[in-house]
Amino acid sequence: MAILVLCDHDGSSLAAATLNAVAAAAEIGGDIDLLVAGSGTDAIAAEAAKTSGVSRVLHADAAEYANGLAENIAPLIVGMADGYSHILAPATTYGKNIMPRVAALKDVAQISDIIQVVDADTFQRPIYAGNALATVSSSEALKIVTVRATAFEAVGTDGSAAIEAVSATGDAGLSAFEKSELSSSERPELTSAGIVISGGRGMQDGSNFSMLESVADKLGAAVGASRAAVDAGFVPNDYQVGQTGKVVAPDLYVAVGISGAIQHLAGMKDSKVIVAINKDDEAPIFQVADYGLVADLFDAVPALDGELG
Repeated sequence: MAILVLCDHDGSSLAAATLNAVAAAAEIGGDIDLLVAGSGTDAIAAEAAKTSGVSRVLHADAAEYANGLAENIAPLIVGMADGYSHILAPATTYGKNIMPRVAALKDVAQISDIIQVVDADTFQRPIYAGNALATVSSSEALKIVTVRATAFEAVGTDGSAAIEAVSATGDAGLSAFEKSELSSSERPELTSAGIVISGGRGMQDGSNFSMLESVADKLGAAVGASRAAVDAGFVPNDYQVGQTGKVVAPDLYVAVGISGAIQHLAGMKDSKVIVAINKDDEAPIFQVADYGLVADLFDAVPALDGELG
């Protein structure tokens, strides 16, 4: 049994979620190969080769893979699929974009967002915004799987896998990259931050998020938001934590002015310590919080900021 794991990367470095996907592959068992597809990605392939438990790194370096277009990368994966029993990718934007196309081209059902490997054919995944868990068993010869990164402990980086070049499949001609508009911040990336402080509808206005940003800067934290805050235009979409946003599991999650709708809880309830600040003592967020403060956030957050110096 051999497993192929698609590496998520931004063109300059390997995404941390790849190491979590490899951990899931290790639980399935068998030889593990990594696929790095991109352009000018020698350094990423070298970084991937250090992943513990990996046999080979397959490196597809061509211009058509430069921007991660699913229409070009999927045929590459399909072309090598017959040598594998499982093909895995992290359930990130990158993996979610590519893997459904691979599954469709191979005419197999994808198993999405797994949080547990029961055995080589059986996996557990959340459904109904995380309120129930489904155990899914597949009899397909090839299993296409995406992995929820927060559910698996990342493997180490003390490996020394061989790097092998693989041939490109050419430009499919189905899509073209136009441009990307990326937000930049000195704060940690939301999905990999050890501390996250998020604001909800109770923030009342986008300008009030400056209070959270001040606290975040002192804690070395990332700033997130509920969907209600994003939909209200307080902050950009890339701040959103929840079922339709980003899934996080930091060491500390601070929810400020967030009621705790199940869609938001689905994205953060696996955090190791949850702190909630809300003036409504019946807010659902308190049911999952390890520590709750019933207070007006406009008093509590500045007080916290002051204590942090």
